[in-house]
Amino acid sequence: HVQLVESGGGSVQAGGSLRLSCTASGFTYGSNCMGWFRQVPGREREGVATISGGGSITYADSVKGRFTISKDNAKNTLYLEMNSLKPEDTAMYYCAAGTVVFTYWGKGTQVTVS
Repeated sequence: HVQLVESGGGSVQAGGSLRLSCTASGFTYGSNCMGWFRQVPGREREGVATISGGGSITYADSVKGRFTISKDNAKNTLYLEMNSLKPEDTAMYYCAAGTVVFTYWGKGTQVTVS
């Protein structure tokens, strides 16, 4: 049974920082694909940052230079370091993982920037 559990969300003022974590059980990040996505009510879910199975990292244009995705294979944990947060970053943030496509999803953690 695969489970992804996000943590680290919260409320922060504009310009502040947060670090999201996503710990996996029943699944090894290893060389599989993984990433962070976000969604605002009434809008489509969008990709924020992803790591491909080959290790390539991709960021949404809106977060480049501010967000950093990383992983700790020993802890089987995915991170998203978010700096210089803006009100438009407010959303529910989800982590996802899979072998080729994003099969597994966490339940999300809310980030609110005021």
